[in-house]
Amino acid sequence: MLRWLTKNMRTFILAFALALAVWVSAVTAADPDETRLFPNPVPVEYVSQDPGLIIKGQVPRQVQITLRAPRSVWDKLTTEKDAIHALVDLSGLKAGTHTLNIQVQINARPIRLISLSPEKFDLTLEAFITRSMPLELTLTGEPAIGYLAGEPILIPAEVVLSGAQSLMNQVTHLSLLLDISGSRQEIQTTLPIQALDDQGNLVTGLTMHPDNVQVNLPISQQGGYRDLAVKVVTIGRTANGYRLTNVDPTPPLVTVFSSDLELIGAMPGYVETTPLDLNGADADIEIRLNLNLPSGVTLVGEQNVLVRVGISAILGSLKLTNRPVEIINLSPTLLAKISPEIVDVILSGPLPVLDTLAPANVHVVIDTKGLGVGTHYLTPTIQMVIEGVTVESILPGTVEVIISYKNKP
Repeated sequence: MLRWLTKNMRTFILAFALALAVWVSAVTAADPDETRLFPNPVPVEYVSQDPGLIIKGQVPRQVQITLRAPRSVWDKLTTEKDAIHALVDLSGLKAGTHTLNIQVQINARPIRLISLSPEKFDLTLEAFITRSMPLELTLTGEPAIGYLAGEPILIPAEVVLSGAQSLMNQVTHLSLLLDISGSRQEIQTTLPIQALDDQGNLVTGLTMHPDNVQVNLPISQQGGYRDLAVKVVTIGRTANGYRLTNVDPTPPLVTVFSSDLELIGAMPGYVETTPLDLNGADADIEIRLNLNLPSGVTLVGEQNVLVRVGISAILGSLKLTNRPVEIINLSPTLLAKISPEIVDVILSGPLPVLDTLAPANVHVVIDTKGLGVGTHYLTPTIQMVIEGVTVESILPGTVEVIISYKNKP
């Protein structure tokens, strides 16, 4: 028996190899291998990083992977969440620049990694620095005349700054910028913080806690100064049919000064202009007026105010009755009969214009251009050369027009 086995061993081995090849061929035909690019970029995870170090600069955050696997495995890869992981192991790495490989872990078999992009890259680690720094507030502009800015209060007065050592070394101060131009009262606001280098350039890529600061800045008025509202004094009446729509002084608030504190303190909260005569006015007015100030009190800045006065015509309405309807553009071979022959017209507009409106200047017309024999129902229109007047309605709004031949054929 042993001699028989020894004699036929080669035949057995060859038969087994052929059978295995047939089986592999059958399996491959049923579930063929496919080489493809994985459809979605795979996120790169950075693990085991020393907490005292920080990654500086740009590093790969995802990787493109090409795989070879049977079709059934591809189906599993593309439907199963987190089937592929890309890792970069930072354990044991010190500060400096390192060339690292991206490791790929795949939760499926059988599979072959063909390529990944990128495969390796340079990564720089720096010391992670944290320190507290004071804040510097810079004021721009000036408060309103007669006002002074006090000492600001910053909450908090210091900020914790953290980031890569190379960036932290660039920072010389933390700056806040506040514009106080024209301010008359205490300022309470929240300002963003800027990390600046010794040239005043912004340093980015750092973390601040907090990243903004509450600023309280007292603004107080100096002795002898006072703010007063401007009251425009008008006399006379506008022209008949016109009304006053607005009276606006610019500025609406002025600052006055006196070395006599009792005098300035006794003044009311407003100051009057010299009288503005509106008698017979029928159009807008723009004029500069002086202010009536007691002796010993002076106006700070511009010595008068600009006053703009709005004057508009009063709107009214007018009804014109029994206005005849006129036919226009009727063919000379045709006749037209209108029913009704007279209408009422209601107009609206400025009263001064309506008061001077002559009914003869208002024409009610029917345009028959292009119309043939028959009965037509048409809307009259109004023709007039007066501007600013609106036609509100025509009563009735539709008239019957019967058109016939002059000489019946």
